[in-house]
Amino acid sequence: MSAQRPERADEPTPGHALPLLYNVVYCSRAAPGVDAAAVERIIESSRRRNPLGGITGLLVFGSGIFFQWLEGPRDNVLALMALLQTDARHHTVVPLASGEEARERLFPDWDMELVGADAIRDVLVDALDNAREAGHAQVLRDMLEQLDSGQLSSIGRA
Repeated sequence: MSAQRPERADEPTPGHALPLLYNVVYCSRAAPGVDAAAVERIIESSRRRNPLGGITGLLVFGSGIFFQWLEGPRDNVLALMALLQTDARHHTVVPLASGEEARERLFPDWDMELVGADAIRDVLVDALDNAREAGHAQVLRDMLEQLDSGQLSSIGRA
C-alpha cells in the first residue's frame, strides 16, 4: 500500500454524503515479454499518476493475465481506460463491469495495489460467473482453459 498520497478531490454529490465514484473492472492477456519487472514498473507508474486523477484500484497479475479494478471520477477513469486499451503490454481487453454510484471507495488507500498470482484463477472464475455478454464469457473460458492447461506463462507464480 502507498504510504503517502496527495489528497484526492472526492467531493460528496449534491444530496449525498458520499462522493460519486465510477468503477471499471476488466481483464486482459499480457503481451509476450511482459515479466515481473514490467509489472513492477506498471505499479510504480500507477502509484505516481493515479492520485493526480483521484483514481484508486487493484491489479491482479499472474499466469499471463491482468485483472484490474479502477475507481474514481468518471472522466478520469474513462481517460485511463482509453490509454489502457492502446497499451502494448497487454491485449484482449475484456471489460467485465462498470458503474457509477455515490459510495465509499473500496480501495481508499491503494493508489494501485498488486495482488499475487495465486488469486488469478479465483478472479477469472468469479468474473466468468458474473459475465453478462457471451463474447466476454467465451474469452474468460478460453483464459481459464489456457491457464489450466499450462499454456499461459507462469510469471508471478510462487
